[in-house]
Amino acid sequence: MPRLSEFAFEPGLVAAVDQHAAAVRDALVPAPRRPEPDPARRHAPRREDLTDYVLGFTDVLTENDWREPVGHDYATLRLTAVCWLVREYDLLGR
Repeated sequence: MPRLSEFAFEPGLVAAVDQHAAAVRDALVPAPRRPEPDPARRHAPRREDLTDYVLGFTDVLTENDWREPVGHDYATLRLTAVCWLVREYDLLGR
């Protein structure tokens, strides 16, 4: 979540994270999904699916001995996107 605070200073980061969030959401939310009463939540990933996704993703990072860089690589963008999805759809509050 600390990387989300960088949004205010790096507009390019917002665009990159938005693309990663869309890719994760597209991979996890089948279309068409059962009608959702709240249109804002229609494209929300399920917490369980996002959890499985991030566990698999971090397993691969661990296997490859990945270390968080100072800048933004594919993995930091993808993990930041997951954090954004968690916050955006209040997946910890449900």
